[in-house]
Amino acid sequence: MNLPNKISLTRIFMIPVFVVTFFLEGILPYNFLISAVIFALAAFTDFIDGKIARSRGLVTNLGKFLDPIADKVLVSTAMVLLLTMRRSLFGRFDCGVQAPLYVATVVCVCIILARELIISAFRQIAATNGIVMAAEKLGKYKTACQDVAIFILLLSADISTPASYAVPWGVYVAWFGVVLFFLATVLTIWSGIAYVVKNKQVLKDKKD
Repeated sequence: MNLPNKISLTRIFMIPVFVVTFFLEGILPYNFLISAVIFALAAFTDFIDGKIARSRGLVTNLGKFLDPIADKVLVSTAMVLLLTMRRSLFGRFDCGVQAPLYVATVVCVCIILARELIISAFRQIAATNGIVMAAEKLGKYKTACQDVAIFILLLSADISTPASYAVPWGVYVAWFGVVLFFLATVLTIWSGIAYVVKNKQVLKDKKD
C-alpha cells in the first residue's frame, strides 16, 4: 500500500476518534474545540493524499476508491453530528431565530447529502459506460467551503466569553459559520447541476 492510500486510511480511522471526542461534552473540557481540530486535520489529509498521488505518479484504483469515500464519510458524519448540537450550538442564538436556523440547517444537510448520492450514482453510470469525468474546480470550492463552515461551527460551540460582553463572541463566530454553511449549500447545488449538465452525455442511451 502506497503513501497516499495510507493517508486516506488514516483519515478514515480519524472519523471514529472525531465522533467519540464530539460526544464527550461535560467529560472532556473543550471537546468541541478538540473535535474541530481533529476534523480540520482529517480534512487536510484529503488535500495531501491527492497531491502526493498525482505528483509522484502513485494514483491507484484503491486510492480512487478510498479518497472520495473517506472524504464523503468524514463530511457527512460531521454534518449529521452538527444536527445534534441544537442546545450547544443553536442555543447561542436569540430564541426567535433558534428554531428557524435549526430547521434551515437540517434542510441544508439533507440537500448536501442528497447531492452527494445523486452525483455518486451519476459517476457510477459513467464508469459503467467507460466515461471518464474530471473533477471540477467548483466542486473543490464546495468541499472547501463545507469543511471551513463545519470547523467554525464546531469551534463556536466552545468559545468562552467574559460575562461583561453584552453579546458573546461565540454567537458572532456561530453566525459566520452558519452563513458559510448556507453558502456551501448554494455551491453544492450549483456544482451538482453544473457537473450533470457538463457531462449530460452520461445519461444518453447508446444507439445500436
